[in-house]
Amino acid sequence: MLSNVKVKSLDVFYTPCTARTPLKFGAVVVEQLDLCKVRATVENGRGRVAEGWGAIFVMDFWGWPDPSLSHPAKEAAMKDVIAGFSDLVLDYPEHAHPIGLFLDLEDDLRALNEGVCDRHRLSPAQPFLSALVCASPIDAAIHDAFGNVNGIDTYAGYGIEYMQDDLSRWLGPRFQGKWPGDYVLPSYKPSIPVFHLVGGLDKLTRDELSADDPDDAMPNCLEDWVAAEGLYCLKVKLRGNDLEWDVQRTIDVHDIGRRELDKLGIAPLHVTADTNEQCESPQYIIEMLHKIRERSAACYESILYIEQPTERDLSASRHDMRRLSALKPVIVDESLTDVESFDLAMDLGWSGIALKSCKCQSSDALFWSKASELGIAYSVQDLTNPSLALMHSVGLGARLNTIMGVEANSRQFFPASTQEAEKAVHAGIFRLHGGEADTASLQGTGLGYQMERLQEAGWLPEG
Repeated sequence: MLSNVKVKSLDVFYTPCTARTPLKFGAVVVEQLDLCKVRATVENGRGRVAEGWGAIFVMDFWGWPDPSLSHPAKEAAMKDVIAGFSDLVLDYPEHAHPIGLFLDLEDDLRALNEGVCDRHRLSPAQPFLSALVCASPIDAAIHDAFGNVNGIDTYAGYGIEYMQDDLSRWLGPRFQGKWPGDYVLPSYKPSIPVFHLVGGLDKLTRDELSADDPDDAMPNCLEDWVAAEGLYCLKVKLRGNDLEWDVQRTIDVHDIGRRELDKLGIAPLHVTADTNEQCESPQYIIEMLHKIRERSAACYESILYIEQPTERDLSASRHDMRRLSALKPVIVDESLTDVESFDLAMDLGWSGIALKSCKCQSSDALFWSKASELGIAYSVQDLTNPSLALMHSVGLGARLNTIMGVEANSRQFFPASTQEAEKAVHAGIFRLHGGEADTASLQGTGLGYQMERLQEAGWLPEG
């Protein structure tokens, strides 16, 4: 197909970013990260050339949280995987659609990851989930460039007009004659609800504030966040090994959110809970939910779903999630890295899946297609995405029928990682109103960044 692309160059930029306040989830605390931005230059079969961009945090804390290895060592290995995957893409000999290109290189990415960890003498090796994080800004940049070089919205390029192979190549005969674009909305939803993250160290009430809090006119507790932005979707990070704390934390978050929303006259309140794999078994969450229901029926009713309560290796303990999913939907996140893990999760009784831009747009295309075809619920989650990564993630959520909106927490923890040019051009994404992001600025070709306007406003790749 003349719309297929050959990647001519890939430029990688790193920007060190410091958290405004520490972000605690699971057993880790995040205070400093590098933001990776990638520029891809592609040529299509018509000889046209264009650029595209992608971005993601080099987030070993999430993708590779092994405490026996240092953050600097893991970060260095991740950057080597990014460089190595760039070489794999540049060496790919043919013009291709971005989805086919990535999936053709998926096994090579696995081998590359293992080789890098061997050279760095890191054991256990980086999980494939974290290798996907490394590949994701490259994959995103190619998808953006594909849209730009062909003069189309990238999501319009996921159908028969632009893809040589239908989904049956990767998902089997049920998907003969079906395409990722069949399950995508024709345009961005005008606005999309945003989940606000309540981290394990976050303050909930104004009574908890102190002189040590940042003095930058931004909220420093949940009460003020809800009052300022009308947030009606709250995601609670729990410990997973302290039942009383988790029960009370969930109820407190609900009660504070409900009280502040009542003042604003906003009716809905949705709460989700995430232990980031810290529970030994689903029984912990079952007990937690029973206790919440006994103490606060309103809080229990507001819980939309539970996210990834147990270990990411689904084959290790093979926890049966059916008793838990009978109470509340339970969403697989860290465990979802490929079609095989998708199938295993469904066999074990998980209710749905979490899409993330950091798992690669190409992989997400398979996941949203399969979930949609099978009637399986899915959400769009975050990796504390700032800058272009947030535009990409919000756009992804706004083109799909998610359970409820999209997570977006960089404005809380890494607001300085977003440039003023981005806030000016995409104000509705970076400044919430009524608990929602406005997607009107996602326009034009590619992933809708409006890069020319961003650059005219002073945007820099290393900013």
